[in-house]
Amino acid sequence: MKATGSALRLTILINESDTWHHKPLFQEIVHRAHQAGLAGASVFRGIEGFGASSLIHTTRLLSLSEDLPVEIVIVDAEDRIRAFLRQLDELLVGGMVVLDECQVTRYFADDAPQGADG
Repeated sequence: MKATGSALRLTILINESDTWHHKPLFQEIVHRAHQAGLAGASVFRGIEGFGASSLIHTTRLLSLSEDLPVEIVIVDAEDRIRAFLRQLDELLVGGMVVLDECQVTRYFADDAPQGADG
């Protein structure tokens, strides 16, 4: 079975070395998204990139592979994502937040619950 509808995709771009109270920042964001009851969150580690500093970080050079780009992606209803943005104001001191309207198709077994985790 499948369900389709509109959603908002929240993409957060930060550095792997960013921290919140001595923990990885991406971990804190995922935990807060979970506590907020959002549908899900995924973290992706980049293999190369640069940001405001214009310094290219890459896995090809050992010395520059310690601070690779990290992308956190969360997709949920627009009102739930917009409510979550307030928490990012507290956490982020650098990085970028991107919001995209999107259409989603969710697939689930006929007997599976159709809630936020479905």
